[in-house]
Amino acid sequence: MASQTYGFMDFGRGFPTKQGGAGWLNDDGSLDHSQGIQTWITCRMTHVYSIATFLGYPGASQLVHEGVRGLTGNLHDDEHGGWYPSVSWEGQPESGKTCYTHAFVVLAASSATLAGDPDAPALLDEALRTFDRYFWDDDEGLAVDTWDSAFTKLDPYRGLNANMHTTEAFLAVADATGREEYRKRAGRIIPHVISWARGNDWRIPEHFNEQWEADLEYNSDNKADQFKPYGATPGHGIEWARLITQYALSTFDSKEDRAPYIDAAEHLFSRAVQDGWEADGAPGLVYTTDWEGRPVVHDRMHWTLAEALNTSATLYKATGKGTYAQWYRTFCRYVDEFVIDHKQGSWFHQLDRNNQVVGTVWPGKSDLYHAFQATLVPYHDPSVSIATAIKTACSQDPLAR
Repeated sequence: MASQTYGFMDFGRGFPTKQGGAGWLNDDGSLDHSQGIQTWITCRMTHVYSIATFLGYPGASQLVHEGVRGLTGNLHDDEHGGWYPSVSWEGQPESGKTCYTHAFVVLAASSATLAGDPDAPALLDEALRTFDRYFWDDDEGLAVDTWDSAFTKLDPYRGLNANMHTTEAFLAVADATGREEYRKRAGRIIPHVISWARGNDWRIPEHFNEQWEADLEYNSDNKADQFKPYGATPGHGIEWARLITQYALSTFDSKEDRAPYIDAAEHLFSRAVQDGWEADGAPGLVYTTDWEGRPVVHDRMHWTLAEALNTSATLYKATGKGTYAQWYRTFCRYVDEFVIDHKQGSWFHQLDRNNQVVGTVWPGKSDLYHAFQATLVPYHDPSVSIATAIKTACSQDPLAR
């Protein structure tokens, strides 16, 4: 895993664009100009290389600043505030303002602040102000999803993918800055998710209307959507399980208080692997299932395996149960055999049901975020967001680098 960590940092170091922000990485680490300059990829790469600064990677601080430069420059909407989802290589911004994008800006800014980038604290302050004003619904204890570009019209769609990354970002802010109100907000989102999942046999409804009523048939005509696929997503059940466990470990001192959250996380993980692992007879986790647990999109996405590594290790630490150590070994073997690109570096982002590389949803190797974290999260304190955990470990023991 250590060799993978450093391999990722070498593979992705060419992400900055001249215009500002991060390009989409091809299979060989070059930039794919057809994808535009995505804000969420810029955020993810800023986060990754912020962690790289703690690990002593040469040039990491400059790469962090390149990411921050894009977030304070061409990806930022100077007229209406907030951040565009992307801009073209010619500088044309994509319309709309999404919670998903803004949650990643918060994450990136918090990590870059930890890394000491001079412009990151102001970026984090603005990102939190923007998020608080437009995306956080304090009455519901959840985040809304999509505005128009001018922040004048809110789309009625509500989604849990954005709330998942909001939870991640809020926990990261609390750990990085000590602003515990954001941990409390994460703790308001999580009970909704647990309740919805428990009421649906631990398959998490992903899509909702503005009254937060689940729409189980959403995108039934576009089942493999990149961000809003139809049906249940086992990978999200796995990822939520880790975030719920992190929240519980970081919030409650007693085993008794943590127990309902750990129990929910175990149910989510169990349902996800029961539905998704080798569901069609071949190794791997299928992308989506229907509401009875039958595979819908059979492709295997790299991020699902990355989160499976993280969550199995986290649940092992939280519970001491050997089954999670066995799952971790199983996932490691699969990643090594099918997902790692041992020739060109990084991980293949999408495999078909026969574990052959395809690119219909995720062409190339867009960014490092999920896979990079999967080489680190299992080896650090599961109660602490990964950037803070790595910085703390490296400051206490330089040999941790």
